[in-house]
Amino acid sequence: MTDPTADPTEDQEGRGGPLSGTLVVDLTRALAGPHAGMMMADLGARVVKVETPGTGDDTRSWGPPFVEGSDGHDVATYFLSCNRNKESVALDLKSQDGRDVLTALLRRADVLMENFRPGTLDRLGFPPEHLAELNPRLVVLSISGFGHDGPEGGRAGYDQIAQGEAGLMSLTGSGPEDPQRVGVPIGDLLSGMYGAYGVLAALLERERTGRGQVVRTSLLASIVGVHAFQGTRWTVAGQVPRAQGNHHPSIAPYGLFRCRGGAVQIACGNESLWRRLCAELGLDPDAEGMATNAERVANRPQVIALLEETFADLDGETLLGRLSAAGVPAGKVRTLDEVYDWDQTRSQGLLVDVEHPTLGTVQLPGPPLRFFAPDGTETTPTTHTSPPLLDEHGPAVRAWLQEG
Repeated sequence: MTDPTADPTEDQEGRGGPLSGTLVVDLTRALAGPHAGMMMADLGARVVKVETPGTGDDTRSWGPPFVEGSDGHDVATYFLSCNRNKESVALDLKSQDGRDVLTALLRRADVLMENFRPGTLDRLGFPPEHLAELNPRLVVLSISGFGHDGPEGGRAGYDQIAQGEAGLMSLTGSGPEDPQRVGVPIGDLLSGMYGAYGVLAALLERERTGRGQVVRTSLLASIVGVHAFQGTRWTVAGQVPRAQGNHHPSIAPYGLFRCRGGAVQIACGNESLWRRLCAELGLDPDAEGMATNAERVANRPQVIALLEETFADLDGETLLGRLSAAGVPAGKVRTLDEVYDWDQTRSQGLLVDVEHPTLGTVQLPGPPLRFFAPDGTETTPTTHTSPPLLDEHGPAVRAWLQEG
């Protein structure tokens, strides 16, 4: 447990990073908001996570898998995935004490993050106008399921429901009759990323205006925001995109191809790459129906059949070696244990060791950003703290607030 006499800012400020000195009060739970808060914490912000007494963030109970700590209590690996570099304070926001502590935090904060249902924060006594009175420089991030207004603005936001409602599942799967969710809660993750992006923009604008503002996003908005070319297929071309498995809808060959004993992925993003592929495999790049990308897309089943017939006697490693030598982008499909054992993953700082109060040393997926000075010296924060125990920092934070 944290020493209640210690300065709770010391560990976080010592980590450095672009957001060092920024205080974030994180009222969020589950994944969208906590992911946004973790992104801010990875950049050096001090993130104080406010949790419900007794139970804490919902994800503390999401499992299995759980890992038993030295105190006999189970720790959910789900919670560990999205709460590194944070402090935990347990507050009952329906009590006067809880509201008083939150008020004191907000007076000092740069950012408040919340993902309650629209209107909940108002009912707790913290509507936007009151927050602005408490702290005119406060930037507020609000994440909802389907938006804060509109005819369905009050709907609860759960990732898989949002993936379906926002069209993503209709694009994912082996075919039009096989809608599939993405293998991670991508709506939550995207709204967390967009939320952090919006907060950084609001902090930058605050440097000019001296005032904070409210930033809103939702699972719906974040998924629609990454429809990319699939969106314009409908809005501009009038085509309704549907799932078609592991092959790109607008480029061929670009997808997963079977070979002897397995499969490889190939991406021929231009005509030069197509010709390199054909030269390496002894194929005619100008064969009927295959001379241009548009022709190959129209004749995708024939392209797939041709390549898989050619690959039938080649195992994956041999095929990948030949494709690499020919300069054709290609790769394997790795399981997560293979990804985390891969020396390239480790070379990018994508695994970090932290000391957990009850689990000891644990390894977590690391931050995806790196920073460098103009002379090439890496300035990325390399010291990380473990996801906190419930109310681990409560005494220290309360003592710090009383000092000021």
